[in-house]
Amino acid sequence: MEKNSAYRTNIIGADEVGCTISADMDKNSVHKTNSLFWDTKGNDILGATALPLYGAFISEEKCQLFGDVSGKKMLEIGCGSGHSMQYLGELKTSELWGIDISKKQIEKATKHLTECGLSAKFICSPMEEECGIPVDYFDFVYSIYAIGWTTDLEVTFCRIASYLKKDGIFIFSWSHPIHKCVAAENNMLAFKKCYFDESWYSVALDESELTLSDRKLSTYVNALAKAGFVIEKMIEESDDEIISSWNENSTFAKKAKMLPLTFVLKARKL
Repeated sequence: MEKNSAYRTNIIGADEVGCTISADMDKNSVHKTNSLFWDTKGNDILGATALPLYGAFISEEKCQLFGDVSGKKMLEIGCGSGHSMQYLGELKTSELWGIDISKKQIEKATKHLTECGLSAKFICSPMEEECGIPVDYFDFVYSIYAIGWTTDLEVTFCRIASYLKKDGIFIFSWSHPIHKCVAAENNMLAFKKCYFDESWYSVALDESELTLSDRKLSTYVNALAKAGFVIEKMIEESDDEIISSWNENSTFAKKAKMLPLTFVLKARKL
C-alpha cells in the first residue's frame, strides 16, 4: 500500500473513474446517492482531506492563503468530519460553522470538535439550498475538497457570496479537471476522458455509489465572477517537498510531477 493511502484515495482521478455510467442530473437523486455514500462508507473508501492539506500535494502551511484568522467568523462548506474546523479553531477564530449533506459526517464533526475542546454550529443540508445560514456575516467561507459535489455551482457560489461580509474571502479546493481526465498507464499518461465533458456520471466504489460531474476550470472562474467575486490567487502546482516524502515509485507522485492534481482558488467578495 502506498504511503498516505487514505489521503491518496480521496483524490479521485481518471484511474478511479474508468468504469462509469452516465447519470441523469436530477438533483434530489444526486443528493440522496451522495448523502448515503457519506453516511455509510464515504470515509472508509475515500478517506478525508482536511487542512492544512488542500488536496494532493498542496498545503496551507506553504501557501498561507488564510493569513491571520484570529477573531474571524468561519463557515465551512462540506465540513465532513471536522478536522479542517479544528485546524482553524486552534488558530483562535471567533466562530466556527459547518454545513454538510451527511448527518453522519456532522455527528463525527461534533464529536471530534468536542473532544478537541472546540464548539461549532452545524447545519445538515445540500450546499445549494436555503438552509438558514446568516447573510453578510462571515469573514471567511471555505471548502476543502467538497465544492465539486454541488448540483448547481452558480447557485452555490451566489449563496456563499451572500453569507460573506463585503470584502470577505472565499477559499476552496477540488480535484483538478486535468487530473480527472488523465490516467497513468504503463509509465505513460493517457487521456481517458474529454476535458470539456461536464455530464454527470455514477461511479461504483466498493459496493457503494457516488454521482459526480467534472467541471472545467473556466466554469468555476465564470461562476465566481457571476456571483460577484474577484479572484485573488489560484494554485495548481504540486509542492515538491510533499512529493519527495512519497515513495519514489509511486505512480501518483510521478503523475503530480507532470500535471496538476488539485487546484485551489482564493476569491474576495466585491
